[in-house]
This record gives sequence, C-alpha cells and structure tokens, in this order.
Amino acid sequence: MSQGCRIAVFASGNGSNFQALLEASREGRLGGGEIVLLVCDKPNAFVVERARQAGVETYLFRPKEYARREDYEAEIAARLTELEIDLVALAGYMRLLTPVLVSPYAGRMLNIHPSLLPAFPGTDAIGQAWNYGVKITGVTVHLVDEGMDTGTIVAQEAVTVEPGEDVDSLTARIHQVEQRLYPQVVKQFAEGRVRVNGRKVELG
Repeated sequence: MSQGCRIAVFASGNGSNFQALLEASREGRLGGGEIVLLVCDKPNAFVVERARQAGVETYLFRPKEYARREDYEAEIAARLTELEIDLVALAGYMRLLTPVLVSPYAGRMLNIHPSLLPAFPGTDAIGQAWNYGVKITGVTVHLVDEGMDTGTIVAQEAVTVEPGEDVDSLTARIHQVEQRLYPQVVKQFAEGRVRVNGRKVELG
C-alpha cells in the first residue's frame, strides 16, 4: 500500500485501540494511514463518542435487525467500497466475519488479540490466561480469516505475569502493549512493508 492508505476501524466497546490508532495517524505514525471510518455494532458504545469527537464518520448498525450476518455485512462492504478503504483494522470488534467481508479484504484485514495465539482465542483471553496460571502471555496482531482468531500471525509481543499482580494490573499492561504494537503494525501495512507467504509473514 502506498501513502494515503485509507483505514476503517471496526470496534464494539470502549475504543482504546481505536484511539491509539487515531492518535498515531494524527501524529504521522501510521505511514500515511488515515482513519476515515468507524464501524460499530453497538451504537451506545463509548467508541462512538470517541469517533464523534474526532470527526470520524461512523457506520452504526444493530445486528438483531437483520436476518443474517451476510445481510448487514453486505451493507458494510458497500460503504467500505464507496470510501475506497485500503485496510480494515478490527479493534475489539466482537463478531465473527463471513466471506462477504473477509474475501474482499483478504490480506488487508487485521485484528489485535490479547494473548499469544494460538493460546486462548475468543472472548476474555486475558481472564482465560490468568485462570490457567500462565507465566507469560501477550498480544497478537493477525490477519483475519473466517475462524475465531485463526488467521496468519503478523506480530506478537510477550507480557510476563509478574509475581503478586492481579488480573486488573495484567490487563492494564497488556492494553499498553496493544496500544503501542497495533499502530506499529498498521504503519508497516500502510507502507507496503508486509509480505505474506501462507502462514509466514515478513515485516520489512
């Protein structure tokens, strides 16, 4: 991808990673990437307010109003096409995607997950790792496929579970890593410095 990479962020909740990407874009740390759209399936989520304050267009929808996932995804895909989106970044978007969205953006759709995949996929990954008693967990950025956190791994960073800490402090430290790592990876994509070969990824 060249300079001027147009990015859509999908989010469902607080939007801390959306905010991190937005600030990186404003500060010129996304390799020319620009956040031009927020897609959110929960209109009352705080991330919507973040987007409003930043002047970022939002696409809001309620999944229960549609008969199938493919129906609302077709509408989203049409909007992404209209806005000439180059890269999609999932940031706490809590829904599996169908080929309607995955196929057009194969190799151009990222997700960030708070564990070292393939360990602890799905929801509450930090709680899963904590309850399992791991000594090391971390953060994964991966390409999106149709599975649950099964796409090709792009980048990972380990986080050591410190003696005596609780799950809240571990969560806070993992979120700090997320908010630093995700903009770095998006920058590399925006600059065209990512080469994917099957399950192997090289970052230039």
